[in-house]
Order: sequence, then structure tokens, then C-alpha cells
Amino acid sequence: MTAVPLVIDTDTAQDDCVALLAGLLDPAADLRAITMVAGNVGFDQQVRNAHLTLAAAGRLGEVPIHLGCRRPLVREWVSAENVHGDGSGGLALAGDEPGVSEEHAVDALIRLAADAPGELQIVCIGPLTNIATALVKDPDFVRNVGSLWIMGGSNNGRGNITAAAEYNFYVDPEAAKAVFSAGFTITVVPWDPLTLRDAVFGRERLAQIAEVDTPLARFFTRIVSATLAFDESVGIPGSTHPDSLTAAVLLHPELVLAAGDYAVDIETGSELTRGYSAMSWGVHGLTPNARVIERIDSDAFFAYISGMLACSITPSREIAGLERA
Repeated sequence: MTAVPLVIDTDTAQDDCVALLAGLLDPAADLRAITMVAGNVGFDQQVRNAHLTLAAAGRLGEVPIHLGCRRPLVREWVSAENVHGDGSGGLALAGDEPGVSEEHAVDALIRLAADAPGELQIVCIGPLTNIATALVKDPDFVRNVGSLWIMGGSNNGRGNITAAAEYNFYVDPEAAKAVFSAGFTITVVPWDPLTLRDAVFGRERLAQIAEVDTPLARFFTRIVSATLAFDESVGIPGSTHPDSLTAAVLLHPELVLAAGDYAVDIETGSELTRGYSAMSWGVHGLTPNARVIERIDSDAFFAYISGMLACSITPSREIAGLERA
């Protein structure tokens, strides 16, 4: 089987880390770069979380990290630190902070897509600022990219930062609108209903992972702890995993049980519904611009994640807080 060439564009916190693990550890993945975009937590903390994840996977220093846009296109950055804390459950990498690439994330995305026209898959699990900037900077970028795999929006459902909007689209709605109108081949993993129904790990499943007690399982348990507490406080019965699901459905399309072609557009003009993703399902005379995942095999997805975390991998460097309890 030929590995999928991919980049993960991320605002690394909690489940973004699990998505990175999939890109780093799944034999089906050829992870060529990690690109950072302003999102969940402070930008420098996101970078630390990405290095931490590389170390947990035993691959620190093997995949370049490129720093991208530190704020949305036209708006002020909105934090999700109330949900994620520091995004890593208080874990910290021992020793000096590792270095990052001098090449800007936008330039790296443009270069990597041009190096493999029509092949590169980009897993977009943060706001779409880097992608929108790349398509403005390079008119060939849209044609060179194979596909975008976007975690964002809700399929005519509720949001998670406002009643109307999912966080990634809310933070930079102008970027999301530009990306969906640019002509990319796009697959969307939405928050509601997909994530809330099919990608929530309840306490029983989380306990099964904790019992494995590998360094990766301990890493997972720590990084999801803050978000789990928040999710339960707002009525979600477990930790949510839309970002790792986005990577998983790219690498393992058999996880997808139902999907449809939709015309997706993003609201930018209203403060009440800022970032709302209007997903038309084919009865409004609009031309589809994205495939939206509607249902996945929840049990198989959990088996995929738990199997990955059962791998006994020695971290590249000591991680403070990862010791056995």
C-alpha cells in the first residue's frame, strides 16, 4: 500500500495532538510537514504541543514544523483556552525547546503542493487562515493541492463556540469562505451531528485506553483531561475527537458509512451567526463544492485510536508528567 502524502495544518491542542499521532504513526501516512495556524491556545503553546506530540511518537526532529499565520485574516484572534487549558494537560518536554523550520507555513504549503501536483492531501484541523493565504499568494495552489480534509462547521446543526458556529470557522470566517469558494476538492468532517454522535469517547472507553498504560496511552489520557471536564460540563458525555477523525477518514476511508455532496458557504456578515456553515443538501439549485461526512463507524474509529495508543513507543525525550501514577 502506498502511503498518503499529507500535511497537517493545526492549532495543536488536545485532539489535534491525536491527529498528529495518526499522521506520525499510521503506516498509511507520509506526513511531510506540520503547519501551525492561530487557533485553540496561544501560538507558542501550540508549537510546544506539536513538539511534545512528536516526542511522544518517538519522532522528534523528523517532521518539520512550519510557523504560519499568528492571527486571522481581518479579525482579532479568539482563544479556546477555556476549553483546552494549555492543550497538553500540563505535560512538558524536558530540555531545550526544539527548533522549527525557517520557512513560513504558507510558503511550505505552496512548495509541497507544487512538488507533487494533485497528490498532496492537507488535513485542516484549525482555522483556515494559512490555506486562504496560500491560495491568494499562489494562483496555482488550488490546482496543485490534491484535496483538503477540513474539520469545521456543523451540518445544519449547533455550534460549539456560539449557538450557530463551530470554533474553526468562527475564528476566521473570511478565510473559510474564501477556501470553500476557491475550487478545492474538499471533504468536511463537521462538529454536529457527526462528531457529537460518532466521535465522542465516554468514560468507559477512556478507561479502556488508560488501562493499556503505554506511554502513548498515558499521553492521550493527560491531553484529553481538560477538554473532557469541559465537555461534560456542557452536557457532552465524553471527550470529543473530530480532529483525529479527520485524519482517520483520509487514511482509512472504510470508516465512512455515509457522505453527501453539499454546497457549503460561510457567514461573515452577521455577528449573531458569524462563522455559521450553511450546508445545502441538493434541493436549492446550488452547485456542490464539498463532500460532507454524514456518518462513520464509531466502533471502528475507537478501535483505530485505541490500537494506535497500545503501541509501545519510547518517547524521543523525557516528558514531564508522563510518569505512571
